[in-house]
Order: sequence, then C-alpha cells, then structure tokens
Amino acid sequence: MGASGYDAFLLLSFGGPEGPPDVLPFLERVTRGRNVPPERLRAVAGNYARFGGVSPINAANRALLAAVAARLPHLPVYWGNRNWHPLIEETVTQMTADGVRRAACFVTSAYRGYSACDQYLEDLARARRVAGPGAPAIDKLPPFFDHPGFVGPMADNAAAALRQRGAGARLVFTAHSVPLEQAEPYASEVRTASTLVAQRLGRGDWDVVWQSRSGPPSQPWLEPDVSTHLETLAAEGITDVALVPIGFVSDHIEVRYDLDVVAAATAERVGLRLARAATVGTADAFVEMIAELVTGTGG
Repeated sequence: MGASGYDAFLLLSFGGPEGPPDVLPFLERVTRGRNVPPERLRAVAGNYARFGGVSPINAANRALLAAVAARLPHLPVYWGNRNWHPLIEETVTQMTADGVRRAACFVTSAYRGYSACDQYLEDLARARRVAGPGAPAIDKLPPFFDHPGFVGPMADNAAAALRQRGAGARLVFTAHSVPLEQAEPYASEVRTASTLVAQRLGRGDWDVVWQSRSGPPSQPWLEPDVSTHLETLAAEGITDVALVPIGFVSDHIEVRYDLDVVAAATAERVGLRLARAATVGTADAFVEMIAELVTGTGG
C-alpha cells in the first residue's frame, strides 16, 4: 500500500448505454420502482439515439480514469457504475478477487445530497455485500464543490464562454434539479460553487437555475428550469448568456442534450445568443485534485 493506505482507486459513476440495444434496459433500470410510463421511456430513448445509442458519459469516464491512472501509477484503477456495466457490484467483486484491501473511491458528483452522494454510499454498501466477506474497505472521497481543483477549471471555462458572448453577457449556472424534499445541502453547495466561480471572474450578476427534472408534475422540484429562465431573461431585454454547467463534471447526456439541444433551441427561439461553458472533464487541475484527495497531500 502507498502512504495513503490505499491499494486501489475506484471511479464510481452513474453509467450509460454503450449501444442502441442497451438504451431501454438502461432506462428501465434507472427508473425502476418509479412507475414511469413506457411511452416516456421511449421518448427519452430518442435523446440517446442522437448519440448513436451511446451515452457520452462512457468516453468521459474512460478518459478520466486514464488520466488518474497516469497521475497515480502505483495504484490499480477500477471503474463501476450505478446503472450500467460495468456495474459497481461487478467491479467490487473483481476487486475482491484481485485481493484489494482498501480503495479510495471518487464519485463523479461534486456535491452532497441523496442522489449526488448518499445513494452512491448505498451502492458501495450493496456492492460490498454482494462481493462477500472478503470485500475491500472502500472510502468515498469527500465532496469537492468548493475545491480549487474544481472551481478553477470551471472558472476558466466560464471565462471562455463569456469571451464568446461579450462582457455584458449574463452568467447563468445550471445543475440537475432534484425534488425539494432532497434539496439540501445539495442546492446550497451548488450556489456556493457558483459563487466561488463568479468571484474568480469578478462578477456580481449571475443566476442559478436547474435542469433535467424527471419527476411527476405534482412533485415540487428545484426551480427555475433553465429554459424557463432563458425565456425570462429574453423578456427582460438580455441578449447574451454564458451558460455554465456547474452541476456536472463531464459533457454527458444532460449537458449534450438538455443544454446543447433543448436549451439552445429555447435560446434561439427567444432571440438569445448563448455560449455554453465546457465541464471540467480531464483538466489538469481537476485530475491533480483527485490525486491529492487520494494521497492526502491536498487541501
């Protein structure tokens, strides 16, 4: 084991289909127990069809895992998902067979909250039960919404988007909506991260909006929705917007479709000029942050 006490690194993420035959089974797994109508699943499947039935999250996770492996060459690296192969149960079973005793786990969410953090802890506990008594100890690394390794690259990307639209562009941060009953501490941490990015940019005029809600209309979720907010800005006379996906670490389906297709279409319809900032992806500072969290050398 290294000085940190870890003998492996585990990347834990949401998962996504790898081809057209996977799409509906993946969506059925994601929505299991929620009584989502089949026609709704077919409609969402059409979003994945734009990407050949392959979720963009898969390439993003492979790239991040490779970058971390290069930065931590002394540790074997593993990847597991909540909702599609490699499923976390499969991965932890393999780690057990490989003799891993204690692993550092990086979850691809910067925030706390049920779906962003607690549910992943449940995933890890279930996977260890499946793997049996020899399963390794797995330590989830802490949230990083306020870490310079996340805030810095997001600020750089937001600055690039602002340059596209000009100094007068409205700065709008967006993150995945959740039910109001699950809002805290998630929503407060999203606002904190947005504040830190805006401070780096020297901006005092900015908004936080939400996207990609999937619950029934009767259930209150965090608002305003990004498209609704773009309509509001246009009605107020705003002409340019820099949209910053502060809630995401990679350009996966909620970014590539919900923002680059749906929100972009709304902006065009209401006459807004929109630039969407990139996510952190494999930015050097972000990968360095992960390495520091694993080794305990960073703050």
